[in-house]
Amino acid sequence: MSVTHPAGFVAAGAAIGLKASGNKDFALVVNQGPTFDSATVFTSNRCKANPVLWSEQVVKDGVVRAVILNSGGANCYTGPEGFLTTHQVAEEVGKVLDIGAGDVVVCSTGLIGLANDRQQLLDGVHTLHAQLSADGGNDAAEAIMTTDTVSKQVVVEGPDGAWSIGGMAKGAGMLAPALATMLVVITTDAVVPAAQLDASLRAATRVSFDRLDSDGCQSTNDTVTLMASGASGVTPTAEEFTAALTDLCTQLARQLLADAEGADHEIAITTLNAATEDDAVEVGRSVARSNLFKAAVFGKDPNWGRVLASVGTTSAAFDPADLDVAMNGVWVCRNSTPAEDPSLVDLSPRAVTVTIDLKAGDAEATVWTNDLTHAYVHENSAYSS
Repeated sequence: MSVTHPAGFVAAGAAIGLKASGNKDFALVVNQGPTFDSATVFTSNRCKANPVLWSEQVVKDGVVRAVILNSGGANCYTGPEGFLTTHQVAEEVGKVLDIGAGDVVVCSTGLIGLANDRQQLLDGVHTLHAQLSADGGNDAAEAIMTTDTVSKQVVVEGPDGAWSIGGMAKGAGMLAPALATMLVVITTDAVVPAAQLDASLRAATRVSFDRLDSDGCQSTNDTVTLMASGASGVTPTAEEFTAALTDLCTQLARQLLADAEGADHEIAITTLNAATEDDAVEVGRSVARSNLFKAAVFGKDPNWGRVLASVGTTSAAFDPADLDVAMNGVWVCRNSTPAEDPSLVDLSPRAVTVTIDLKAGDAEATVWTNDLTHAYVHENSAYSS
């Protein structure tokens, strides 16, 4: 269940003192080939961390041979010295692996404005290099955690196990569109050219990570990197690979949602019969961002009026007088009027479904969110510099 499950990859994770807790905080994942094709997507936030600015240039040629990741500090808005730290860390990784720094993606996560000690990171590169192994995936996944309570890892096998995809992720808050506050490393031993990796990754993230909307906040460091070693010697069809990758990304996204800061409920909002998929996503996201609705779910109140109020703020095509809403399978609203008894809705389970029928077409989409709890407010008021 790790990034080292696919053949051709080694990894390591270690504690180098970046976190006051003493927990693991530095990770390295290395593609040993024989191929080094890659694809990466980043946050669409215009305010980007130094590692993102560096890595955006690295990935342009479709070749990535290593990913180095630290928790304990975002290295965002730390000035030219922060960018120099990113550059020098990549150079150090290049030296120990005998590769070019331009093939090293750098990722950081933690508080914005916090600059990590450069020498600590440079020394840590050597620590990680000495610990690289085919069994190091779990340590790497643990090292990228911040407010996460558990590591997130998934493996998906191709037909007959001839090839596989492995992934690790971190993220437990600020889960919003255009990736979410996440770092994700995905590996595969399939033979897939960079152009196909890029097409498949964008197709997969569009319906997985981009559909997470925990609290409407978007991070500055989000990075999802996919590397292909080709070590299996097997070339799957584009359809096979995209399907497997989408499965993996969706599983990781659901793990991120399950660990959302302080959440009591995981909420899947499905919009049916929309005129377009964009309309369906817009409606689902509007409901997912309603603090009134999320607070109602926390209070186990099936307040469908808050759903309709959120739908009404969108530009989606629908008749305001003809909307249906179900919560956990109970159609509490039909034709924009009260229907089944809301007391039939059981909101005690952690999983909650909301279904909205726009009656405007045949497109649909699901957006995932969580409830708004006292614990979320406490955690985000206490998590500071």
